[in-house]
Amino acid sequence: MAITIEYKDAENKLLIMYLINMMDLPMSRSQITDFIIEKELMHSFTLWQNLTEMVERGFLDATYENAHDENTTRYTLTEDGSKNLDLLQNQIPRPARNLINRYVEQNRGKIKKGFEKTAHYFPNAETGEYDVKVGIIDNKTGAVLMEITVPVLTREQAKHIQTNWNANYSELYQRILSILAE
Repeated sequence: MAITIEYKDAENKLLIMYLINMMDLPMSRSQITDFIIEKELMHSFTLWQNLTEMVERGFLDATYENAHDENTTRYTLTEDGSKNLDLLQNQIPRPARNLINRYVEQNRGKIKKGFEKTAHYFPNAETGEYDVKVGIIDNKTGAVLMEITVPVLTREQAKHIQTNWNANYSELYQRILSILAE
């Protein structure tokens, strides 16, 4: 019996990591819970316990928008989580992978719209250079998830950073979070 429980526990963790990986966006605890419970993949207590364990073991990063509301916690896959998922994703039953793939295809745009990106540049009167300010805001709560100001030498550099952020903000946001969490 213990072997079955351990196997199911590992499968549950892989399901969660697969979902976050396929979405390719930070997912809130409530978004993950809604999907997992709606599709009856596991009980909510099991899900929350697995999320906590995966953060503790370094498979997921958790960012807290509001320390008083765990549903605003956003999860991303760490490098270790990604490596483990690559090695073990064949252990996820194909019907579960297909279910997640369909969900991601149908909901990725909606979840992505939950983030508002900002990217502006302006001359710095003191230095004669430019400051580029980029950020991500949660549309639902209005909370600033990340904001970075970078000084650059030229207007062209500032425009390039602005364009790059606007085109790749989701991936850049995840990479920055992963680097900061190391």
